[in-house]
Amino acid sequence: MKISYNWLKSLIDINESAEEIGKLLTATGLEVEGIEEIESVKGGLKGFVVGEVLTCETFMVKEKTLSLTTVSIGAETPSTIVCGAENVRAGQKVIIATLGTTIYFEDEVSPNGKSFIIEKRKVYGHPSEGMICAEDEIGVGHSHDGILVLDTDLPNGTPAIQYFATVGIELAPDYQIEIGLTPNRADAASHLGVARDLRAVLGRDIKMPSIENFKPVATKTDFEVILENTEACPRFCGLEIRGITVKESPSWLKNALQAIGLNPINNIVDITNYICHTLGQPMHAFDADEVKGHKIIVRVPESGTPPEGTKFTTLDGTERTLSGNDLMVCNAEEPMAIAGVFGGQKSGIKATTQNVFLEVAYFSPVWVRRTATFHGLKTDASFRYERGTDPNMPPFAIRLAAVLIQELAGGEVIGEPIDVYPNPISNFEFTVKHKNINRLIGKNLDDRLVHKILKSLDIEVLSDNGSEMQVSVPPYRVDVTREADVIEEILRIYGFGNIELSETLQTGFLASFAEKDADKLQFRIIELLASNGFNEIQTLSITKPVYNQALAATAKGESVELLNPLSEELSVMRSSLLLTGMESVAYNINRRQKDLKLFEFGRSYFKKDDKYKENKHLGIWLTGNRQSESWASPSTALAFHDLALVVQKVLKAMKVIKFDTQEADSSVFQYGLTYLINKKPVVSLGLVKSQLAKLADVKQAVFYADFDWEYLLKQYSGKVAFVEISKFPEVRRDLSLVIDADVKFEQVSAIASKTEKNILQNINVFDVYAGEKLGNGKKSYSVNFTLIDKEKTLTDDVIDKTMQRLIAAYEKELGAVIRK
Repeated sequence: MKISYNWLKSLIDINESAEEIGKLLTATGLEVEGIEEIESVKGGLKGFVVGEVLTCETFMVKEKTLSLTTVSIGAETPSTIVCGAENVRAGQKVIIATLGTTIYFEDEVSPNGKSFIIEKRKVYGHPSEGMICAEDEIGVGHSHDGILVLDTDLPNGTPAIQYFATVGIELAPDYQIEIGLTPNRADAASHLGVARDLRAVLGRDIKMPSIENFKPVATKTDFEVILENTEACPRFCGLEIRGITVKESPSWLKNALQAIGLNPINNIVDITNYICHTLGQPMHAFDADEVKGHKIIVRVPESGTPPEGTKFTTLDGTERTLSGNDLMVCNAEEPMAIAGVFGGQKSGIKATTQNVFLEVAYFSPVWVRRTATFHGLKTDASFRYERGTDPNMPPFAIRLAAVLIQELAGGEVIGEPIDVYPNPISNFEFTVKHKNINRLIGKNLDDRLVHKILKSLDIEVLSDNGSEMQVSVPPYRVDVTREADVIEEILRIYGFGNIELSETLQTGFLASFAEKDADKLQFRIIELLASNGFNEIQTLSITKPVYNQALAATAKGESVELLNPLSEELSVMRSSLLLTGMESVAYNINRRQKDLKLFEFGRSYFKKDDKYKENKHLGIWLTGNRQSESWASPSTALAFHDLALVVQKVLKAMKVIKFDTQEADSSVFQYGLTYLINKKPVVSLGLVKSQLAKLADVKQAVFYADFDWEYLLKQYSGKVAFVEISKFPEVRRDLSLVIDADVKFEQVSAIASKTEKNILQNINVFDVYAGEKLGNGKKSYSVNFTLIDKEKTLTDDVIDKTMQRLIAAYEKELGAVIRK
């Protein structure tokens, strides 16, 4: 959310700089994410001063009359300036662009085709040391008919910005303060909301805009407002204004809107936007002549009008199909606006509009959110209505709008505002105990200070018996509905930095961690992966339905659909981390970061037996090259075994050493393995099928591992077993086995373990070969065996007999041929 510093100053007296205000707001919980200087006039009128033409002599150049002038700009020596304007005369007060000043043109037309800097130069043989400026050269207007002649007694050399301030043109720079507004602080979604927090912190009064000039004519309007569902629209204010003139807004209004990133449109629309961002109260102006029957009807689905499928064109020119569940503002015959979201094109303000009907309402956040989400529309109005606006603000806002419209567009206000409010919304009332305030804040605050803070926040203390107080919270504070909320309000205004730490601060803790501290174990794995060059990612749990459909074969249950999805593309909870992580892979690859090692701890979601369930996973993605190309070695592509090594490191860190294997699910992996513990999968890894990768717009090979983190945690044991290192040396022997191509190393290892249980310490394959020399359907495993006897030194006789038994077992069970 963007706030204008100058705009804010119109609501509360602040002498502090924009940076100081930013720090104060951040301390209260309105985190300021950035402050940017905004120039009302490009360049901020730097280098422009008030000057006086002392002498003026004309001369001719190619049938064109020019003037050679001397101008006082407050320096000891007057400046000589050649001027081409016909209206320059001696004795005039003018605006001078001094040497070094940059001249900007709105259309960027200049002698060099773009803005230029004033330099000392000769013009037709005469020295020129500046420029006497027209309106467009200064940036305060569009006229280029002649120089701007001033009526002022200001001293020569006075900065031009000071002169314009004396004639009511505020050109001082503004500051755009960007606030990272949290969803609970709907009350702060305006300049008034931010000013309220500053009032509480600084102890200064709010200066509400004046509505003293609201003077309707005695005539009563013939417009009628009908609310068909007061739950959807509890309050609706309307007002008719006749005889207005739609035109360009004055500079102060345009500057205010542009300072927060809005584009001015016309005086009527700009006023509605100005009030929305001033008070946090959205409003809409209808062309009154387009309101058929002079009736405003807020319709809801049960009325059947408008019916589902009705086409409706909004102000942006887009034709939208109504759902039948949309809250609509209609006239006697047809819809005119999507309530609280977007107005319709037909009834909008046009250049020819002469009569307007203003709408200022309080709409239900639930209804607006549902409608805005269905249409994928996020507007300034829906942003505020979805979070909750102030139901007590419409009467003031509509009167302020009328005052501004009469001031800027003329017209007559017809009667008092219509105000339909059958069931007024009450304040939140509840009890707050003083002992809980002191306990949760960590400091005993004086009761008078507490009362003062609450009053500054518009929270009324109805009664206080010394131990507890009854408070009344206005409904615009949708986030303050219980005791803890009030205490949080007191603390944020009092200041977290004002809570001292005791010199004897103590806390209780366990002397040792539990055997399975899930957070500690997760952090251990994060450190392991990070130390191996991996980067952690966090992806959305909400995803595309097509992703879940593609992974349906591996799902543990039904897909979980959202009741109020943000869009059709984001309407389900993910059933796997795979494809949401692949989106991160695609994002990086598209930015030329093709060598990636990523991981994520996240959850998958499914529905089974009418119950919603979730599982925690660890996902790992590898793609690209193992190392960058260099003079020392070429780049090599990552392979399956790079991923397998990382997976085994994770398992080892979790104290999992023994596991079984089987082929991974072919619906997900082109090839891969699944590791099982007690016949239950703990991790699946392999090369992602290209069809799945393309769903996330990834075209290069990606290796992926999916850990069932919750099941892996159950296998962890904090117990550590220590074994004394053997006093006797280990022996290594190698065999080269020619076996059938479909024989797995797991079988080779199992036969060895079964044949020699006593002295076989380890078995490892260090080379695999397949080629024409071996014949079709054959491959060669080069395997080493580590042998050790923990009681005595192995003799050659024992070693040879052991190897002979292994050879015999391989020849018998695998039909192996031993290569010499």
